[in-house]
Amino acid sequence: MNAAAFTTLSLRPELLASIATLAYDSMTPVQAQALLHLLSGKDLIAQAKTGSGKTAAFAIGLLNKLDAQLYSTQALVLCPTRELAEQVAAEIRRLASAIPNIKLLTLCGGKPMGPQLASLRRDPHIVVGTPGRILKHLEKETLHLNAVETLVLDEADRMLDMGFLEDITKIIDKTPASRQTLLFSATYPDGIKGISGSVQRDPVEIRVEDSHHSPDIEQVFFRVEKSERIQMLFNVLAHYQPESTLIFCNTKQQCHDLSGELRELDLHALALHGDLEQFERDQVLAQFSGKSSSILIATDVAARGLDVKELAAVINFELSRDPEVHIHRIGRTARAGSKGLAVSLFTASDKRHLQAIEEYQGSPAKIVSTTTLTAPANFKLYPPMVTLFVNGGRKEKVRAGDLLGALTASGEITGAQIGKITLFDKMAYVAVEQQVAKLAVTILADGKIKGRKFRVRRLR
Repeated sequence: MNAAAFTTLSLRPELLASIATLAYDSMTPVQAQALLHLLSGKDLIAQAKTGSGKTAAFAIGLLNKLDAQLYSTQALVLCPTRELAEQVAAEIRRLASAIPNIKLLTLCGGKPMGPQLASLRRDPHIVVGTPGRILKHLEKETLHLNAVETLVLDEADRMLDMGFLEDITKIIDKTPASRQTLLFSATYPDGIKGISGSVQRDPVEIRVEDSHHSPDIEQVFFRVEKSERIQMLFNVLAHYQPESTLIFCNTKQQCHDLSGELRELDLHALALHGDLEQFERDQVLAQFSGKSSSILIATDVAARGLDVKELAAVINFELSRDPEVHIHRIGRTARAGSKGLAVSLFTASDKRHLQAIEEYQGSPAKIVSTTTLTAPANFKLYPPMVTLFVNGGRKEKVRAGDLLGALTASGEITGAQIGKITLFDKMAYVAVEQQVAKLAVTILADGKIKGRKFRVRRLR
């Protein structure tokens, strides 16, 4: 059956115009199932994984009924992490591009309050943020939610995992009982049913069932001794040589320790976990998404909301205790029609977790002997890019085009040698090919961007 077009829905013309410019040819399964209910004003609880198109689903729903002439906060989207909040905000902005005068504000922790307070002098139409910072603004009475018509809890399962239930409850108490409440979750634990029962009215439930195994993912399991786990991980990387790898650990400490172990083995590995300061998280993500680090080690909570395209491999350093989480982990590879690789290491004590995965996916695990792993002599896995830090960002009116222009003006570096550019309020990150990294630092440090000099350094 062909997927339905957005033009089959009763959407405002400006929204259809934005959808057309974004080349959304047809609705994804979660959009097709959710949007009719969203547009009719129903409460909704939807289970769908990251990358399913759920953000566009609720964004279209809330934008379709938004009144830009009414200067009040009409929609609130709560997310577990700043990274996810910024991705959600960017998606809503893209979809709102043809609707004049929409004001959207992102309110997250890890950023100074001052600029947020200034932006709140006039109520934004849409607020996207994390529970802790939203609650702080409510306590200061700088954020007003008495006119909210749409409340979205995005990645609700992770917000519960991270202990946000009390904050979420306090925030919801500040919104009108007449609101539409939309709850999106990748998994469906009992806590989700509980929160739905307390904040939703007769919700429609939809589940976009993933196939529990993908034909585009080569999934293999290696049984290892606990003392050999790091060496076998090295052997896996050396055997498959993936360009980009996301390695899952079950604890923050394990992420930290493993990144150090791999760096001692001359592999460029970065760790992402809850103990990092916000600027450190931003830096790690800029390096990995810009292909200047080949390996990212993360916990499940820290990895939620990551938007990394063309992820060559996912490796489970340890099996998840939850088979649904395991499927969610490995589903991050083989996106957008590409082939993917999922490798899991397990020990004899993990037998129960392995059986749970087999039962959940409805097929036996492909267990391969570690003797099949062949590591070339003197193996090194060098990332193709280097990320440069620039101490100027949006506040200094620096745009991606300014950085691109400064780097290519002399003709010594071509646009093809420049990768992802990531802008923040007070800093920017620019990925460049390894062979021109030194030259790029010199050009940016010695020259001017927007008529100003900025400090530039290479990230290691």
